[in-house]
Amino acid sequence: MTALTLKNVPEDLLRALRGAAERDRRSLNQQIIHLLEAAISGGDRGEVLRPAELQAQLAAWRKLAGQWQSDLDLPQETARVVGRRTRGRKVEL
Repeated sequence: MTALTLKNVPEDLLRALRGAAERDRRSLNQQIIHLLEAAISGGDRGEVLRPAELQAQLAAWRKLAGQWQSDLDLPQETARVVGRRTRGRKVEL
């Protein structure tokens, strides 16, 4: 694979990239490649939300908040949801 060197990257941009990589559990290199691919493809894979899209998604989540209904109490419902998860990284509740 070809290597690429970036020069004169502003410190605030580098900090933001490192933060995004940590949040997404990627290396800095993987994060930069991911962001470049998303930018080139127009973000059509739904992985990068534009500010307006992000606000619309947050509004939809807020509209749904508090509407969950269940016949089970909270510990039972939590156990049911966790039990139906696909096995991935360990989650501590």
